[in-house]
Amino acid sequence: CRDSKGERHEFDSHWKTADCYDCSCSRDGIDCCLNVPTPVGYDEQKCVNIFTKETCTYKTVEKDDHSKECPVHEWVM
Repeated sequence: CRDSKGERHEFDSHWKTADCYDCSCSRDGIDCCLNVPTPVGYDEQKCVNIFTKETCTYKTVEKDDHSKECPVHEWVM
């Protein structure tokens, strides 16, 4: 399989991209999905989500003060 960057991958191999996608290669081609829980149950007027590529995680913080985390009551995949 050849990915979107032109890199080759062996059949039955698995890898994670720099953008946090989990990918696999089979004889049918490449399959990739974003496997990162996303916060949805929070105060959207007061808070914002910040995505960190290095850890592939979201942090929900106050818009006016990113040092203060907001409670999250629901996550989706």
